[in-house]
Parts: sequence; C-alpha cells; structure tokens
Amino acid sequence: MRSIINYLKEIIFGVWSLLKGMKVTGSYFFRPGTIVTQKYPSNRKDLVMFDRFKGEVVMPHNEKNEHKCTGCGICELNCPNGTIEIISKTIITEDGKKKKAIDKHIYRLSMCTFCALCVKTCPSNALAFSQKFEHAVFNRALLIKTLNKPGSQLMKGVE
Repeated sequence: MRSIINYLKEIIFGVWSLLKGMKVTGSYFFRPGTIVTQKYPSNRKDLVMFDRFKGEVVMPHNEKNEHKCTGCGICELNCPNGTIEIISKTIITEDGKKKKAIDKHIYRLSMCTFCALCVKTCPSNALAFSQKFEHAVFNRALLIKTLNKPGSQLMKGVE
C-alpha cells in the first residue's frame, strides 16, 4: 500500500514540476504580444546585440592606423587551445635601441572557445570582442584572421 502512495506522490510531483516549468511558455502562448524572440535573419539590419556579447576577438585601431598591442605574448600564453599566435619582429628605434614589435597577430576563430582569457589578461587592453556573430563560411581558411591591419604601428605612449 505504501508503494502505491509513493508512486502517486511521484506522479503528482512530476505533473506539478512540468506545469511549473511550462509557466513561462504558457504565458507566451496566451499573451503573444509580449514575446521577446527576435526574427533573425529578417531583422538583420536593425539587430542589436547585448553589450556583454562575445562575437570575435578584434584589435581596435584608431584613425591613424595605430593599435595598443606591444607583442608581449600574454594573450598567446593564456589561450587554452592555441587560438592566438603572435609573430614578432625586432626593430631599431631612433635612439639605436632594439625593440620588439608585432609583425602579425594571428587569430584562429575556428579554434576559439570565447573564454575571454586573452582579452582579460592583456596588460595594454589591445584586444576586445566585436558584435559580429555571423561566421558561416565554406572555406576554413577564411576563419584565420590577422588582427593587426597592414601598415599599423604601436600607439604613442603605449609601452
């Protein structure tokens, strides 16, 4: 007798938890004007992503084609799966000193887990996340990006 009562209690609890979980969905069914689902891709032109959205890693440049990346390699070291590769070169400054500068800052979007360790640990805040999220391509080579623009230089005052 006790097992039948326990069985019925479990059924009642299961139905109660199902109804509790379907409360939000049911409210959208009976009040369709409050739906917050966006109609992608028909609203592609006016779609606004949230500020905390992590699209892809970018290196912001100013209008003079200058960036903040010093080529220290901390982002490359902190990346858990080798998404970032920094190829650096040695340049000689006006005063005759050797200085390390980035030649290429390679970012493999197909390998990225969007963990944000590279962005968080960058000491010069040279990396950021963009709002771009459409990355469907037929060729994987298009997902390998060079973050520094051609001819870009280190911003003055960043060391």
